Amino acid sequence: MAVLAENRKLKFEYEILETFEAGIVLTGSEVKSLKIRGMNLAATYISISRDDKGKLEALWKGAKIMPYQPQNISTNHNPERDKKILLKNKEMDYLLAKTQEKGLTLMPIILYTKRSFIKMELALVRGKKNYDKRESIKKRDINRKINSELKLRG
Repeated sequence: MAVLAENRKLKFEYEILETFEAGIVLTGSEVKSLKIRGMNLAATYISISRDDKGKLEALWKGAKIMPYQPQNISTNHNPERDKKILLKNKEMDYLLAKTQEKGLTLMPIILYTKRSFIKMELALVRGKKNYDKRESIKKRDINRKINSELKLRG
């Protein structure tokens, strides 16, 4: 499993309630670009809605994948297009109901390769309050001190 992109701030900014693995529909040049350059997941999110025919679909919004070869950009390459996320219907029904609750949203945690596929781990998250963030910092500092003391003694 090769990690292509990771949202490191997510665990600090949000409380992760559940995680899911999903595939992504990408073009060939987007796949090449991701494998070479990677991308920033910080400003992206997943939206679940019904399409024109009434079927549920999950879209990855805000993802900007730069072209593989900037000097040879094809006419149909749109770096900011919404990418389709591949989830089971049962999962999409569940996530649609959950995201309609106040304060819950779907965000990508990590983008990675699994065999020859590009997969995404996405999470159902709730935003943390400032006091929760301070508590997270305090716990992290305490764990660092404990680990450094154990290394010094051991």
